[in-house]
Amino acid sequence: MTSDAVNPELSRPLRLDQIGAGESKVDIHAEPEERAALARRFDIVSVERLEAQFTLRRDAAGVVARGHVSGAVTQACIVTDEPLPVRIEEDFAIRFVPEPSDGAAGEDEFELSADECDTVFYTGGTIDLGEAAAETLALGLDPYPRSPNAAAALREAGVISEEEARRQAAETGPFGGLAALKDKLGKA
Repeated sequence: MTSDAVNPELSRPLRLDQIGAGESKVDIHAEPEERAALARRFDIVSVERLEAQFTLRRDAAGVVARGHVSGAVTQACIVTDEPLPVRIEEDFAIRFVPEPSDGAAGEDEFELSADECDTVFYTGGTIDLGEAAAETLALGLDPYPRSPNAAAALREAGVISEEEARRQAAETGPFGGLAALKDKLGKA
């Protein structure tokens, strides 16, 4: 995740000096033109809804943002191209930290434990909650969405499933492929 994306489609900059000592709550939602731009960016049919709730607090390293992204999108099946409505519900924990200076790159390395936050670097005096929400939505998308008709379409095209391939391999044994090749070569 990068918070310094050039012209992000959903930008909600928040000045660091607006974050007090305690917890701050911020809710955002994407407008129709922002949702359309995000759909193009993520190469999906549409984004019907995108909302995020942030709870922000400062810590020694930067700003910790915890919350939830909720969305409704339409993706296209990778096999049939049918539209698939999808609900996205993602909790997140992000730590915004200043971008390391050129000379300090790699000097302040730290390891994250399993309960730690994702790290997003920022420059200047603002963090972009909109871009963080958009990237969290993108992480929740299925990279290979399939409709209920996908399996039938693949079978019709002659594509066999992994299970069928394993079964065929088990039936022919480890040398079944070589025997078939020998038969083909013998007929040539």
